Amino acid sequence: MQLTLLKAKLHHARVTHSELEYEGSCAIDGQLLDAAGIREYEQIHIYNKTNGERFTTYAIRAQDGSGIISVNGAAAHKAAPGDRVIICCYAILTQQEAMNFKPTLVYLDEHNHIVRTGRDIPVQVA
Repeated sequence: MQLTLLKAKLHHARVTHSELEYEGSCAIDGQLLDAAGIREYEQIHIYNKTNGERFTTYAIRAQDGSGIISVNGAAAHKAAPGDRVIICCYAILTQQEAMNFKPTLVYLDEHNHIVRTGRDIPVQVA
């Protein structure tokens, strides 16, 4: 059996650009891709905390250190500059691989600077 698990997450990224007349994809600051372990052209899921939209596209590398999160092509209808998003990617693992696997979690501030990284999602109970 194979399982699909969270591989990496950029949490609270802020959209900096929305380019409708672009071929497609989501341009992400290269340093953020590296920190999360997301590869260029890898499928990503974007969850827009501002408007509730959820969509799938692929990552392309923007200039290192630029802070760019640019949602392009048709997806530009689903995110606007200033929106807060969560960018995730997933991996398919065997049960054996999944036993010890932990995702890479990268938490960002309002300028898309890394504030912390982790491997465990804290559980919050109301």
